[in-house]
Amino acid sequence: IAVWWVVASLPLLKQYKQKYFVPVQDEVIKNTFRRLFASLKNIKKEKHIFMFLLAFFFYIDGVYTIIEMATAYGQALGFDSTALLAALLLTQIIAFPSAIAFGRLSTKFDNTKLIGVCITAYLFITVFAMLMNQQIHFWILAVCVGLFQGGVQSLSRSHFAKIIPAEKSGEYFGILDICGKGASFI
Repeated sequence: IAVWWVVASLPLLKQYKQKYFVPVQDEVIKNTFRRLFASLKNIKKEKHIFMFLLAFFFYIDGVYTIIEMATAYGQALGFDSTALLAALLLTQIIAFPSAIAFGRLSTKFDNTKLIGVCITAYLFITVFAMLMNQQIHFWILAVCVGLFQGGVQSLSRSHFAKIIPAEKSGEYFGILDICGKGASFI
């Protein structure tokens, strides 16, 4: 895994130049919280950002729940644990090219519509999961989750990047991450 991340990071490390950052200053913690609260005030004023964060808070928890509960649900139905792990690996293998495909689709279609497609697919995935009773159903479910998991996550971040001020992307993405983690926690 470490080799994979090093190899995948090399092009980024060679070519990426960060444009927006806050230089290290005195009173780093105080200034960090000051910027965070300023960003939260801005989000209250920017209704489209607030509405996206609110929607993200709710739908991303559904995505995370399906991902986290898949093996427990499969085991509760008596499926073989080795096959369950293999199905989860298949999900990850499918999610990678699917995220790329959704990225290409986002050049032709609106991100919010594509996110809606992914959320709708997750609705059908949930209904299918309630009805499954054979191990082959779990494999089908793994493929379906893989098709939309990478898409909904990458489209959400891409859309968010488009609607926030670029110079404050660090603070705003921190808030997006808090929404995702907070939804899981709650």
